Amino acid sequence: MLNARVRWGETDAGGIVFYPNYFHWFDWGTHELFHSMGLPIQSLLEQGILTPILGAACDFSAPLYYDDDITITSSFAELKTKTFRIEHVVRRGDVVTGRGHEWRGWVVRENGNLRAVTIPEEVRRLMQADG
Repeated sequence: MLNARVRWGETDAGGIVFYPNYFHWFDWGTHELFHSMGLPIQSLLEQGILTPILGAACDFSAPLYYDDDITITSSFAELKTKTFRIEHVVRRGDVVTGRGHEWRGWVVRENGNLRAVTIPEEVRRLMQADG
């Protein structure tokens, strides 16, 4: 779980959070989720593992404004052989302002090409323990 405050630069001309910022927060949540499992994204990159986004979506249910305190909760929701889905919820207090997800792959770079590979069993266990 992340706690943040909406910054001025995250709002549009109407003073409402510009929607792409949700996807920035989702990515931040994903990185923190992996870090909490003892698998910082940087260490995965050093091992040649990438977790590219294959798809993402968000439903917005209430506006956010400059200086609002928010909470971003991210968790593993679905696990397949080579892909996984992370659910994200953004709240202002008890009010859900946005709910979305990312589909990501477990990928290695070989000879300049990307190739999806099976998520290792020890990583799957960590993901399942979170979800």
